[in-house]
Amino acid sequence: MEFFKTSNIKFMKYKYLAFVLSGIVIALGIISYISKDGFIYGIDFSGGTLVELAFKEDTTVADIRSKLAKVGLGDSLIQRFGERNEFLIKTQRISEKKFEEERMEDHERMAKLIVDIMRTEKEEQELKKGKIDLNNSNEIRIAKIVENYLNDRKRASEIAKKIIEYRNGRMGLITNYDELYNLRLDGKIVEGIKKDSFLGSFTTLGVEIVGPQIGKDLRKKATLAIIWALLGMLVYIALRFKIQYGIAGVITLFHDTLVTLAFISFFNKEISLNVVAALLTIVGYSINDTIVIFDRVRDNLKSMKKHNFEEILNNSINQTLSRTIITSGVVFVTVVILYLFGGEIINGFAFTMIVGVITGSYSTIYQSCSIVYLWEKYLRKKRFK
Repeated sequence: MEFFKTSNIKFMKYKYLAFVLSGIVIALGIISYISKDGFIYGIDFSGGTLVELAFKEDTTVADIRSKLAKVGLGDSLIQRFGERNEFLIKTQRISEKKFEEERMEDHERMAKLIVDIMRTEKEEQELKKGKIDLNNSNEIRIAKIVENYLNDRKRASEIAKKIIEYRNGRMGLITNYDELYNLRLDGKIVEGIKKDSFLGSFTTLGVEIVGPQIGKDLRKKATLAIIWALLGMLVYIALRFKIQYGIAGVITLFHDTLVTLAFISFFNKEISLNVVAALLTIVGYSINDTIVIFDRVRDNLKSMKKHNFEEILNNSINQTLSRTIITSGVVFVTVVILYLFGGEIINGFAFTMIVGVITGSYSTIYQSCSIVYLWEKYLRKKRFK
């Protein structure tokens, strides 16, 4: 399938304009980076505490922030998932200590503090009476109260496991004790559980803690992963084509990465492991497009010996234009759908891919080919007479 069977666009005519455009975007990105004191790093790289909660009743971000403000955590990042009452709470700094001085224990206490502050006054009173929160207790604690009415430790542990599985299948929340009869529990046991517990207004779906040292190591490894990927591309293209093609390909990948990071800075997007994964994907995606055009250039150098190098580049790009549009268009539509409907967790990945796909398609035409053109013109001086 070809969209442009007879296209004859003079792409190389606009190469200097493209250099200026890319230079402006990258320069603005550097200014944005400096003025904002760097990127916003996610918990993966900065270290911190992430708590995922689900509430029974309608709850807003403002409600949660108001509670967190009581313990000095009002500036935490709070994200809601879709229409459900599920929230992610992220805290990155936990004290006035230097980042390197924070300990894992500090973050564990922070996670407990976040959960505790979400409790209502009535729930606090129930806890003081010695009752357990059935929506936030683990298997051991539930088994302990069941054992009081069963006198069989093994059977109590099995019942506790059933309750946990039932709870997990309902978004982590039991809303009524009558639901326990669905597990075919004896009425005496249900009444016992009801007597020694209460149904909390929320449940803790997950707690993630990344210590400061781990975050620092992950940031270093992510940077090295991108650098090694770029070096690998340089070696591969240099072996497959010529060194000037390898250098052009790697400069183009640097360009794609810098432009994408610039837009991440412009829109205050968080740098997370998902975003790093997207950057590595862009590196692979962009170089694939570049190799297709370089392959066509190599073929045309043999079949178009009477043409100058600029004409060969223009013809090569035009001959692969349909393929570039179809491939990029399909990927673009996919990542846009991911961005719009994929949810908060994958939002950073989708945004990075959207920018990367557009930048990669543009740079394949206006950066990689243009750099090879300048190399041949000024360093080898072939086919330009």
